[in-house]
Amino acid sequence: MNLRTLWRAIAFAAALLPAYATAQPAAAPAAASRYAVIPPNKDTDLKLYEANGNVVAGAAALGRMQKDAQLLLWLAGNQFFAMDEVVHAFQKQAPGTTVGLVTLPPGLLLEAIEKGGWTYGGVEYPGLPDVYASVNLGHLKKLKAMALADTYGVYMHNEMVLMVARGNPKSIRGIADVMRADVRTSMPNPVNEGIMQFYGRKVLERHGAWQHVSAGKECFSCQTTPNNWFTAVHHRETPDRILAGTSDTGIVWLTEAIEAQRAGKAVDSVRLPPEDSMRDDVAYAICAVGKGPRAQAAARYLAFLATPEAQAAYAKFGFVNASAQSLALKPIP
Repeated sequence: MNLRTLWRAIAFAAALLPAYATAQPAAAPAAASRYAVIPPNKDTDLKLYEANGNVVAGAAALGRMQKDAQLLLWLAGNQFFAMDEVVHAFQKQAPGTTVGLVTLPPGLLLEAIEKGGWTYGGVEYPGLPDVYASVNLGHLKKLKAMALADTYGVYMHNEMVLMVARGNPKSIRGIADVMRADVRTSMPNPVNEGIMQFYGRKVLERHGAWQHVSAGKECFSCQTTPNNWFTAVHHRETPDRILAGTSDTGIVWLTEAIEAQRAGKAVDSVRLPPEDSMRDDVAYAICAVGKGPRAQAAARYLAFLATPEAQAAYAKFGFVNASAQSLALKPIP
């Protein structure tokens, strides 16, 4: 075969490749889950507190909750670090009670209630909680519309801060600084993280910073601009991104900043004025869900939250105690 013939053969084969590639069957897309999907590596947000004092975490805990727990709590994730203390205090008042706990963004928890369960690591876990808590009463109103809840109480308060690296090397002083060209942000997502959905976005919009951060996108685990990342679970991702040097600051709850420091992470917090911290507006609302066989345990837990022991357990981690009037159960509007 001479050189000209060889090149013709190569050209002919190359011409066939696109048609061959086109003819191959496409891989079937992964089937969408019928339940709400828990992001990967969230084992520490899934716990089963056994009555004997043992604590099981992750998929093993999730798999046993519906069968073994006498009480299931699905709570806004930003209180995860306080829950060992809170649950153990409750178990002292309710001996023999095994408690299942899920601490994830309240919007994601609500989605799981609407869909009837979770998917985690490709495995489905059907079921509903006995108690639900969010940082926004609007979520509880949706449960009322679904005939799953009728009364609620407010059991604690919080405030927003800007988390920064230890020593605040970028000299960040307030919300306006998130628009600086040299500042990279890690922000809670506006899809299901209550801190952004109901509080942070309002503050950013008031400062003219929302479009700068979001670029008009509403997503999670996504890079909205070269300088901003929307998290899936901000209270875990933002400290790690700051420590890794991929972000300089992000909106978090004050209690989360305190917990990150308690855990030995080299971060600080920038306190904000009341109109930006929203400290006078942030309230954790809680309700019993449904009238199932564990309804009595749910009622007992709601009553427990009004005790000095429960309020002290939360205050230990920087939460602001609720008043007796706020703690009293009242109709969901």
